[in-house]
Amino acid sequence: MANWVSGQTHYETFLISQDGAAVPSSAGVLTQVEYSIEQIPSLDTLFVCGASPIARTGNDEIIAWLRRLRGGRMALGGIGTGSYLLACAGLLNDCRATIHWWDLDSLREEFPHTRMTNNLFELDNKRYTCSGGTAAMDMMLSLIGQYHGMEFAASISEQFVHERIRSSEDPQRVPLRTRLGISQPKLVEAVQLIEANIEEPLSTDDLAHHVGISRRHLERLFKRHLNSMPSKYYLETRLEKARQLLRRSDKPILQVGLDCGFTSASYFSTAYRNHFGLTPREERKRLAEQKQPLPASSGLSHSILMPTGDSTDGQN
Repeated sequence: MANWVSGQTHYETFLISQDGAAVPSSAGVLTQVEYSIEQIPSLDTLFVCGASPIARTGNDEIIAWLRRLRGGRMALGGIGTGSYLLACAGLLNDCRATIHWWDLDSLREEFPHTRMTNNLFELDNKRYTCSGGTAAMDMMLSLIGQYHGMEFAASISEQFVHERIRSSEDPQRVPLRTRLGISQPKLVEAVQLIEANIEEPLSTDDLAHHVGISRRHLERLFKRHLNSMPSKYYLETRLEKARQLLRRSDKPILQVGLDCGFTSASYFSTAYRNHFGLTPREERKRLAEQKQPLPASSGLSHSILMPTGDSTDGQN
């Protein structure tokens, strides 16, 4: 689009897979590529596009190849869970980086040498990462703006009917008021406390004290606006977090329970089954059965997208 808007060739893009063969998307659609990782042309910028959920196995060759790019002149970026592969290769050490909010907590634990943020995207020296989805457009428009000016970037944004170019500091998630469809400030504050205190849950009395209202008043607010009680809503929030960790991390089931405030393994299993209809162990087993082995043509569950600009034009 930048080329079309300007009438000049500022950028060339190439699609690359592990061995040069077409790569299937999660919907089964094959994407043809131009090169394998061993045949790539000279590039200014390389972006790794990762799958969701994170593909934690079958990536050894890709990670080894990425490590060999360390110290080169190429800028390296990750889109969505592509940041995970860059981190595995040690390419985000001592850098600010981001990933989809769903995976943020687990990556902060797994990669302590990377400064993982919850920002929409991060541009740190020659490391570019974004949280995925439409954040990729905001990141690319910001990069284009750095080289050609934000007026040019805005004209590209308009062609995509993209109302505004969000900054890196814009939040990933929809604001809580919008997400829950509520505007009662004390209730919003209570839910924020719940979401911020998963590992060590607060009592209903503690919640009421922190937001400055009586327990009975808090219970009325939950019943009126969320058709629930604080303790029930809190438990369901912890269970949803546990499900997220079971599906998107390799943490042992016992540790998942502890991370979500369940000090008893049996209580965790019972509460999980009552809410979701299966135990945490059965959840993991079902997930493993659903996973299909990656095709030989790909070390990732998605292809690698590598944009390049004209090096004489100073592009990404």
